[in-house]
Amino acid sequence: MAPKVRIFDHHIHLPKSKPMRIGLGTILVGGGLLGFLPVLGFWMIPLGFLVLSVDLPAVRRWRRQLTVWWSRRKDEKQNVDGTKP
Repeated sequence: MAPKVRIFDHHIHLPKSKPMRIGLGTILVGGGLLGFLPVLGFWMIPLGFLVLSVDLPAVRRWRRQLTVWWSRRKDEKQNVDGTKP
């Protein structure tokens, strides 16, 4: 089964080959660094890191830490707003 990444409620299927996933992630990050040019954009950097996180443990840890931070921040914001008891 091909690996998938989840962004909010959307699942994105990735190539089955590990070298292709690493190449795709590297190209996305590299293209994102050139985001000031037309067609390319800075949106490519987080997408590239998301693709790389499937195969690289260091990037996976960073993604997990970001996910935990985001969830805690969202929960704190809901508690302050009074939407959660």
